Amino acid sequence: MRTFPLPDKTENILRENGESGSFWEDRKDRHHCGIDLYAPEGEPVIAIENGEVTDIGIMTSPEMISYWNETYYIIIRNHSGLFCKYGELGSSNIKVGDTVEAGQVIGHVGTVLNSDKIDGNAPEYIQKLKNKNPSMLHFELWEADPVVEDSDYLGGNWFGDKMPQKLLDPTEYLRSIEIN
Repeated sequence: MRTFPLPDKTENILRENGESGSFWEDRKDRHHCGIDLYAPEGEPVIAIENGEVTDIGIMTSPEMISYWNETYYIIIRNHSGLFCKYGELGSSNIKVGDTVEAGQVIGHVGTVLNSDKIDGNAPEYIQKLKNKNPSMLHFELWEADPVVEDSDYLGGNWFGDKMPQKLLDPTEYLRSIEIN
């Protein structure tokens, strides 16, 4: 059994290809590695499938980019074999090595952008979000261990010319369990 990662969502919140926050969105200097699921800050995030927590770490921080708040990621190796990376969380309820069940709360939605720090030097797509300050779950799907540290990867974005190996488009995966 699989559950949608935001239990309080009752409407379609998936981004379509080309929309802001969609998978592999072209952000001019980078591509988006996941899909953003906009939700209120603090909303619970739940495990989609049964699995094991393989990694937890910092996803974004002001030390990386000045207009970012500190957020976290959780990687779960699902019993199905896929890896889910839940990112831009404000908090985590689990630790590495924990076994989780589908529907279990694993963390809470965070807010990535600090609007007060966004200036004219920020990328255009960030400047458009300045006064919106969206909170979200950034979700990535991988065939194997997700990229966490790589010179081409930062905060859910890929700066290389080619898509990372083993990165999957999570749109259909999420759509198959989405609440109607």
